[in-house]
Amino acid sequence: MVRIEKINELIKREISHMIQFGDINDPRVSLVTIMGVDVSKDLHYARVKFSVLSDDPAVIKNATNGLNSCRGFIRKLIGERVVMRYTPELQFIFDKGIQYAARIDAALEEIKKNTTG
Repeated sequence: MVRIEKINELIKREISHMIQFGDINDPRVSLVTIMGVDVSKDLHYARVKFSVLSDDPAVIKNATNGLNSCRGFIRKLIGERVVMRYTPELQFIFDKGIQYAARIDAALEEIKKNTTG
């Protein structure tokens, strides 16, 4: 595994751990799942892709606002837990992949239902 990939995985694991075990007390973040992290080559910036267990745009906006409001706290904890020369600035990006997959599954089930019945 390449060094950047290891750092991506470490940061993803740490943020997921923070959400899962209550290090972040913001209720808007409780339904968030971290999908992936992309750290820049100079390690100064990281894009954190996340998903939410809802299709409601209000829930997605709340989750985004919750993550952005505790961005500094998350960065501080990463700096304490992951030994790196730089702790990257975090940018949270909503990942629509799960919702697209759910729509595709629903469409396939509908097609299957129509062809068999």
